[in-house]
Amino acid sequence: QVLLVESGGGLVQPGGSLRLSCVVSGNGASITAMSWYRQPPGKERELVATIQRDDSNHYTDSVKGRFIISRGVAKNLVFLQMNSLEPGDTAIYYCNFWPNTFTPWGQGTQVTDAS
Repeated sequence: QVLLVESGGGLVQPGGSLRLSCVVSGNGASITAMSWYRQPPGKERELVATIQRDDSNHYTDSVKGRFIISRGVAKNLVFLQMNSLEPGDTAIYYCNFWPNTFTPWGQGTQVTDAS
């Protein structure tokens, strides 16, 4: 059984920073790519960032240069450092496997622009 638990969200001023954390229990996190996804209000969930097994990473264009995805020493930890936050970053953020996501998703963590 896999369990995905996200944390670290909050209310943040434009230009601020947050660090999201994801704990993956069960099998898989250390042997597969992991991603952060987000779902803005009233919109579909979208892929934000992916970290591959070799720790190479990929980002959607809107967050390039601002967000950094990384793994913990314990490979079941995945982080998303979010800098220079913009109002458009407001969303519920989820972690999951990539490219084949696991169901059920975690509860996500809410990131909200404070402006």
